[in-house]
Amino acid sequence: MNRILGSKISITTHKAQTTRHQVVGIYSDHDTQIVFLDTPGVISPKYELQKAMMKTVERARKDADLILFIYDPTDRHPTDEVIELLQSINKPILLVVNKIDATDKAEAEKKVLLLKDQLRLHSVLYVSALQGDGVDELLNTVRSLLPSGPPFYPKEDLSEHPVRFFVSELIREQLFLRFHEEIPYSCAVEVIEYKADDEIDRISADIIVNRNSQKGMLIGKGGKAIKELGIRSRESIEEFIGKKVFLELHVKVREKWREKENWVRNLGY
Repeated sequence: MNRILGSKISITTHKAQTTRHQVVGIYSDHDTQIVFLDTPGVISPKYELQKAMMKTVERARKDADLILFIYDPTDRHPTDEVIELLQSINKPILLVVNKIDATDKAEAEKKVLLLKDQLRLHSVLYVSALQGDGVDELLNTVRSLLPSGPPFYPKEDLSEHPVRFFVSELIREQLFLRFHEEIPYSCAVEVIEYKADDEIDRISADIIVNRNSQKGMLIGKGGKAIKELGIRSRESIEEFIGKKVFLELHVKVREKWREKENWVRNLGY
């Protein structure tokens, strides 16, 4: 989606479950508008946050006219949950085999044959999101399958989310990139204040952690870890909004927030 829109509106890391929200991406050209719904990956939910994530998947499945199943041939075979969900969908499913720049095409095709045995696929497309290979063909296939109708959004819009949403996501992306094991999965980011001025935007954000022990790990010895996180997050936000940013981060403990429905809801999930 980021490649198609030419803008990074969905955060990406090498870790599973990076995406928590449905991120709406809007592609428009002279005669077409395509609305992409980037959803969390399919899992068996274990606590309230994951239940909220899977409700997002269910809503997108109902709203969509067709499904793009993004498959990484360098990864493991899709889980039973993913296969069962796709088997239950009575809409065109395009298998989009990504990372063809990083894998052997013959090996990828062998893995695709296994998926063809399990799923009713409309078509298979090989792409490289990194290099852009195959993306035009993917767009043309999607265009041919969508119903005709008026555009939902103004042509210049890339998403329906406010800037605050993208700021919180970019900070959360850095949490995934800079911290290991359970820490990034235990964090949420809440933008408390956003003041936009001509020269500089001033942003204050809270990082919510699940346990008191995680607070010290995030701050680090002498505040080194939180300072580094702030620098990388600020650079990422400045690149996104195209201007200078003053970013202030605070770490707050909300014991077992992921397991409490009211906290999950309050934090926007």
